[in-house]
Amino acid sequence: MKEILIDTDYIKLDQFLKLVGLVQTGGQAKIIIDEGNIIVNDEVAFQRGKKIRKNDIVKIKDYGSFIIV
Repeated sequence: MKEILIDTDYIKLDQFLKLVGLVQTGGQAKIIIDEGNIIVNDEVAFQRGKKIRKNDIVKIKDYGSFIIV
């Protein structure tokens, strides 16, 4: 599991996907999220603006797992 450091209270899910290099645009993030490929804390996330906070675990199908620190 890779650690991702954020220096704010939270990061939105679509911005997180850009941060880890999975997508380059919000449109690409929307497609991946809408397909149900993102799991946050053991629940499928369908909201682009979902707030990802420290200690959250994000799993991306065929890409890997991340913990926010």
